[in-house]
Formats: sequence, C-alpha cells, structure tokens
Amino acid sequence: MFGSSISQLTVELTIGFFALFVVTKITRKSQINQITPFDFISAIVLGELLGNAIYDEKVRIWTIMYALALWGILMVFIEKITQKLRRTRKLLEGEPAIIIRNGQIDYNVIKKEKLDINELLSLLRQKDAFSIREIEFAILEQSGNISVLKKSKYESATIEDLNLQEHPVYLPITLILDGEIIKNNLYAIGHDENWLFNQIRKAGEKNIENIFYADWKQDEGIHVVPRNNSQK
Repeated sequence: MFGSSISQLTVELTIGFFALFVVTKITRKSQINQITPFDFISAIVLGELLGNAIYDEKVRIWTIMYALALWGILMVFIEKITQKLRRTRKLLEGEPAIIIRNGQIDYNVIKKEKLDINELLSLLRQKDAFSIREIEFAILEQSGNISVLKKSKYESATIEDLNLQEHPVYLPITLILDGEIIKNNLYAIGHDENWLFNQIRKAGEKNIENIFYADWKQDEGIHVVPRNNSQK
C-alpha cells in the first residue's frame, strides 16, 4: 500500500513537473519583475492546479494535465490579443501612471494606484533617490516598479559634463566560479588553462579550488576572490 502510494506520487510529480515547466516556458515573461498582476495570479493558479492533482486523491493527474493545457492556451491567447489589439492592453495589463509630474506629487494618481507615501519613498530609494525634491518625473510601471527622471542638479555628472576624454568600456568575463574554470569564457577571450594558472599565481593564489570567483577585464586584468573572501 505504502509502495503503491509512493509510486503514484512519483509519477504524478514527474508528469506535473514537466507539464508545468512546458506551460511556464511558453507563457512566462522575460524577467520576473516584468510580470503584471494578471501574470502573477496566473502563476499562482498553475501551481494550485498541480497541487490539487498531487494531494487530492479524487483528482486524477490527467484531469489536471488537461486543466494546465487549457490554462496555458488561454494565457497564450490573452498574450496574442494584447499584442494585436492595443485597446485591450489597458484592461488586461494596465498602463503606466505618472505619480510625480514636474516635481509635484499627483495625489489623485497616488490614491487611484493605492500607493501610500511610505511605499513611494521606498520605491524611490531603490532608485537612489532619498528625497522627493530630487525627482522631476516618476512613473509607476505595470509591474509595480518605478521609473524616475531626476532633476538636473541631482543627476550624476557624465564624462561629457566634465569635459573628460572618453575611454573604451570592457565587459568583465567570468573565468572561475566556486573553484571551477568556465572554459567557454576562457577560450572566448583567446586564452587557455596555462595562461589562467599563470594569472592566478601572479594574483597570489596557487590552487584553482581555493578561488571562489575570478573575472577578467581587458583594461584591468584579473580579479580574484579567494574562498576566505579576502581579495588579493
């Protein structure tokens, strides 16, 4: 009896896992912080459907597979509708709301979006703005994130502002993660393991296994973080 229950649970979990993976792979957004409230609710419903199949003996796994498939089809359908019919986007996805305009809070919009001052200040701090006086415009996005345009005197100075010479920008390339060489990255920059070992020794380390993280930047060379978190 116990063995039969375990076998059934194993089969249901395996089938449910791959079914849920397929549905979320097809319907998910590119980034989790881009999901709308509708997407969030849809994800909860998908998990609830699978949970019912696993823990409710009266609900068969194939019934839930049908429910998952149907829900996935409906989500894709809604996504296609919002792509082709612009008028449906406001209803299904919402729209950005300007909550600070020309340095002034729009209290009607704040009230409509059910956003209190503490939440607003928290969102602004996440954008490195610690006072409303710094903000010229702030837009509350559909995902719940906030986009800000600071007043000119609070903006960070650029190279052009300071009349400095521009320098090329290089992307850091990860070479070692948790004691393991990322060979594809190493070969992509035109080097091999022997070169990497020499660089590690120059940084004061002897064993790759002792390195938690290391990256390479063309204009700065190698940066090594040993497992004891003391940088060389």
